[in-house]
Amino acid sequence: MTLGSIGKAIANQAIDSAKSGVLEAVRAPDQAKPAEAKLTPQPAASDLGTIIVGQIQAMQRPLREDQELAVTYRAGNEMLRVTEIFVPSGQVLVFAGVDPEGRVTRVISPVDAAQVVCKVMPVAPGAAPVRVNVLTPKPQPKPAA
Repeated sequence: MTLGSIGKAIANQAIDSAKSGVLEAVRAPDQAKPAEAKLTPQPAASDLGTIIVGQIQAMQRPLREDQELAVTYRAGNEMLRVTEIFVPSGQVLVFAGVDPEGRVTRVISPVDAAQVVCKVMPVAPGAAPVRVNVLTPKPQPKPAA
């Protein structure tokens, strides 16, 4: 693609955008799209788990060796430093880690209620960075018919 054709494409997009904006401004209110049509559909609960885990992995992937992703989960008065996330189904997440007293703790949470805090932190000199391990179930082979 040449520089001229890129410029034409950008100009055409700008003109189309300006035309649609002018047409929307002069359109009668009763012809406007209903407010319900502008709402974005909410993802299904099974998709929420994938989104949450994907965001954590996306934050952790680019970290340098002197950085770690501190993932914390608060359940009532308990604060958990998450070191492992297990996804047994599309509707449940299991967060495993250690509490402030150093005890191994698990929180089993419905996906739509899970809230985690993710923070990039520097690693103490001489220490190894902690990485959050994500475990997903292996897909079962479908039986042959």
